[in-house]
Amino acid sequence: MDKLIHAMAKEGSVRIIAAETTALVNEAVKNHNTMPTATAAYGRMLTAGAMMGSMLKGEQDSVTVQINGGGISGGILVTGRSEGRVKGYIVNPDADMVHNDLGKLNVSGIIGLDGKLTVITDLGMKEPYVSSVPIYTGEIAEDLAYYYTVSEQTPSAVALGVLVDVDGSVMKSGGFIIQMMPGADEMLADLITYRLEEIPSLTTLLRDGNSILEVLQFIFEDMDLQILTEGTPVLYCDCTRERVEKAFISIGEEELTKLYDENKEEELVCHFCNTKYDFTHEDIGNLLKEIKQD
Repeated sequence: MDKLIHAMAKEGSVRIIAAETTALVNEAVKNHNTMPTATAAYGRMLTAGAMMGSMLKGEQDSVTVQINGGGISGGILVTGRSEGRVKGYIVNPDADMVHNDLGKLNVSGIIGLDGKLTVITDLGMKEPYVSSVPIYTGEIAEDLAYYYTVSEQTPSAVALGVLVDVDGSVMKSGGFIIQMMPGADEMLADLITYRLEEIPSLTTLLRDGNSILEVLQFIFEDMDLQILTEGTPVLYCDCTRERVEKAFISIGEEELTKLYDENKEEELVCHFCNTKYDFTHEDIGNLLKEIKQD
């Protein structure tokens, strides 16, 4: 079962957000029919979005993370909200690339290095807070760690792992964000860094049957790990026919009239969940009537 954990260690000197997202990512990649490397990249971003969204307080607050380095993925965008709700899409779900020398999925290769990681935090204020950093490695986790360190001045370690099976399904998916709080002992940060460098990768730990909680207990052994909250990350989409109708109307009366006069039907697809919305000739006529009444 998927899990989202908020924790702390060393009497609050370390903040920890961790998630197991196997079911969530499996659902998302099935919706988008992604190729293996696209699955890995998209899954990492969804996991990050779920964790970052869970840091927000308000139910309507949101954080949107976008990465586009000019690679064949075309970019990935995810939006996370409180309680670990997340949605997202990858522009090119067919993006696939393998490291020739390692035989591993080349996430950095499909993301590219010529671009930015952008984080948009909307707390319901007049304007959202937007911050961008150059792509650091294209592996996503390191790029997020770089973002936190540079843009938010919060030294952070980020791990994201998606293990893709031979049939294209997701065997395991998860991640964690570890952040040093202001005033934390520098030697503590060095110790955590050393442990993260010495332990197996997150993907390996999950593949070997460890839960995300057991991974944290392994990392923070003898560091007074305290679990603050546990929840379940959820794939969600807030699209509705009404919202899609508004988007359709936004193309303008002239274009709608042209479609109506040509006796055409239209199918609009939500980027996030791939839900299809069909508009018949009669539906288009009704939308034109709404525009004229307004």
